Amino acid sequence: MCGIVGYIGHQEASAILVQGLKRLEYRGYDSAGVVMLNGELELVKGKGKVDALAKKLQSASPKGTLGIGHTRWATHGEPNDVNSHPHLSQNGRISLVHNGIIENYHALKTSLQKKGYIFQSDTDTEVVVNLIEEIYDDGAVSFEGAIQLALQQIVGTYGLAIVNLDEPDRIYVARKGSPLLLGLGDGEMFIASDASPMVEHTSKVIYLDDGEMAIVRRDGYDIKTIKDEPITKEVHELAMSLEAIEKENYPHFMLKEIFEQPRVIMDCLRGRVQFDDHTIQLGGLTDVMDDLLSVKRLTIAACGTSWHAALVGEYLFEHLAKIPTEVEYASEFRYNEPLMGEGDVLIAISQSGETADTLAALREAQNRGAIALGICNVVGSTIARETDAGVFTHAGPEIGVASTKAFTSQVVVLTTIALMLAKRRQTITDERYAELIDELARIPSKMEQILAQADQIKEMAKHFTYAQNFLYLGRTLNFPIALEGALKLKEISYIHAEGYPAAEMKHGPIALIDHMMPVVVIAATDHTNDKMISNIEEVRARKGRVIAVTNPGNDEVKNLAEFTVEIPSTEDMLSPLLTVIPLQLLSYYIAVNRGCDVDQPRNLAKSVTVE
Repeated sequence: MCGIVGYIGHQEASAILVQGLKRLEYRGYDSAGVVMLNGELELVKGKGKVDALAKKLQSASPKGTLGIGHTRWATHGEPNDVNSHPHLSQNGRISLVHNGIIENYHALKTSLQKKGYIFQSDTDTEVVVNLIEEIYDDGAVSFEGAIQLALQQIVGTYGLAIVNLDEPDRIYVARKGSPLLLGLGDGEMFIASDASPMVEHTSKVIYLDDGEMAIVRRDGYDIKTIKDEPITKEVHELAMSLEAIEKENYPHFMLKEIFEQPRVIMDCLRGRVQFDDHTIQLGGLTDVMDDLLSVKRLTIAACGTSWHAALVGEYLFEHLAKIPTEVEYASEFRYNEPLMGEGDVLIAISQSGETADTLAALREAQNRGAIALGICNVVGSTIARETDAGVFTHAGPEIGVASTKAFTSQVVVLTTIALMLAKRRQTITDERYAELIDELARIPSKMEQILAQADQIKEMAKHFTYAQNFLYLGRTLNFPIALEGALKLKEISYIHAEGYPAAEMKHGPIALIDHMMPVVVIAATDHTNDKMISNIEEVRARKGRVIAVTNPGNDEVKNLAEFTVEIPSTEDMLSPLLTVIPLQLLSYYIAVNRGCDVDQPRNLAKSVTVE
């Protein structure tokens, strides 16, 4: 959550900070602020998005070539001017920004209050800046030492950028559980929560790990642990392009990312699946292949949309590779005394590679002796660096908070892993394996056919702007798609929506159905089609409004539904890659019709780095 930027160099810092905060706004947008160090600490901050901050900066015009900034997703204290970052210490000489949660802030705050500290905000962050001040003012250690001692007292997570009037040519940064990068320029340095603010300035970055801090100067940096042990870090080359994080001609990032999915799937498959000879090569799994082939049970841990992709993966691993598979909410995993040990494999799925709950799950699995694999989108992310092996999704930057292309790319990666294991474990015939590989090659073009119907779905969406509740129904592989469709609608339109296995409708949810209740039915033509028709009849008998996603020739479903989206037929195992797209578009257009902020829905953030 929360986005941090920092700059020290030869340029005016405020414009660089604001541009960087706009790039990070997907991480939180309750409030924003910057502090410039130019002989004094000039603080400009307040409730609202970064555009509101930019307007304030136009009138305040703070000058300086050193500054730090923050865009907030509120944890402690409501979004308002006082609780926004940066925060100042009591004497006004130290300022910092923070991403994370200080779990023992209350005890630290009580101790500082007894020493005469008066707090202005409701945040846990203000405790950190005053704790550093209290240790520093004691005079026994340097400012660097004061930061190190303060961090050793803190329980929780943090990404921090800190400035001090006594050291006007340095920014201190530290990380535990919340991502931070250094960008290396020519006589200038950049700091950010991810690479997006740095793309137009430098391609050379350093990823900090937990328990590390950096002292950043115009001409370089020093990195050490918070216990003062020097560290040498590898410099990485960024592969991200500026075009990838621009909206181009789309009204929203979310719509752009929905339409990028055919290309994303091709990028995800390129170099991994050889369609001419039906081979799959996933280099990131080479070192653990023997473990995967002999594994008795797989566990997949994920959150949100990634959890829905994991449910699809469970079906694929069990039906294709015949491996018993369990899907766990990563947020619950370590609290449930997981029965994992040597010989077990956990797959952690996360778009950002920084999801706090998913990181905690993979670390728990590793501590118990299991092998931890990662599926993520961000090279250099913590999950990418801490897992024993893994596969990148190559979806490119996903700016819209509601995930779309990340979901389909995760499903593609899970599909290729399942197919590869099925082939090597000889749990699938050569003929069936080749059929699925051939059909996988056709998925991008079939996605294009669905996207060509966007205007039709846009018109359909106008009929449901009024809705307060939605029900989504699917079976087998398309039950997770019902969950994902409901989540997308909730996230961006604020309409209450639930996804259910279609047969479960009559075990409770059917009580909700009346003439005001839209029901989205995923009725792909497969072995469950007759049962889905029966479920549609049950909805119609209660006067529910049926929206059906189905295939050509399924006339009985089309005759029963009030609205139909017809998608190309495909193999049952691959159908989630197609059935999800109409649901993404439907959610998008309903949200637009309701006047919602599609890319930055209320209360949400893209990268969930707190528990």
